Amino acid sequence: MIELRNIEKSYEARSMKTFVLRRITLTINEGEFVTIMGPSGAGKSTLLSILGMLDAAWTGEYRLLGEDIHKLKLRDRAELNKRHIGFVFQQYHLLDNLTVYENLEVPLSYRDIRRSERESMVADVLDRFQIVGKKDLFPSQLSGGQQQLVAVARAVIAKPKIILADEPTGNLHSSQAREIMELFKRLNEEGTTIIQVTHSEANAAFGNKTIHLFDGWLKDARATA
Repeated sequence: MIELRNIEKSYEARSMKTFVLRRITLTINEGEFVTIMGPSGAGKSTLLSILGMLDAAWTGEYRLLGEDIHKLKLRDRAELNKRHIGFVFQQYHLLDNLTVYENLEVPLSYRDIRRSERESMVADVLDRFQIVGKKDLFPSQLSGGQQQLVAVARAVIAKPKIILADEPTGNLHSSQAREIMELFKRLNEEGTTIIQVTHSEANAAFGNKTIHLFDGWLKDARATA
């Protein structure tokens, strides 16, 4: 599903090149639940941004679902992003001026989907995530756990093949964090490939492969389940 070959990311400053990622070669298979771990500054979030095609300033080869991403124009990368990838961030990234219902509808507005079908999809997700009673509330009226639940619901509403999660439970207390991780586990069991960045060993235990980065280098990639 995902193949990386010699991916590198660097910055130029005062005629000095600083590497964030060095020679990352990695394969992620469909249906895996992968955790990326490492100390702060190791390149974890940068790697996730490259996988999600949010960052285009890198070198190497990236193949996703049979497409050579490194050969595609930015517009075509963005189209693949919208079609196949859902994002969950530590800071939720919900739109404060929209209700829960409207936040869930946003990813569907990028697609050629009839209004009646969008309404049906939002209703299904509200029911599945047990947040029907929150649909008319704004993010500021929700707890942190509820906001992250809505963020996950928004990420999966368009049925992406891959979910990328960057410290998805970093702002939650332990019981809320476990609820989100159990939700990821169920989504993975239903066939969604999940790649998460985390410092939490407890969160990593929900996955089946762990990748360790250190100073931008891939130090270890091993099955954990």
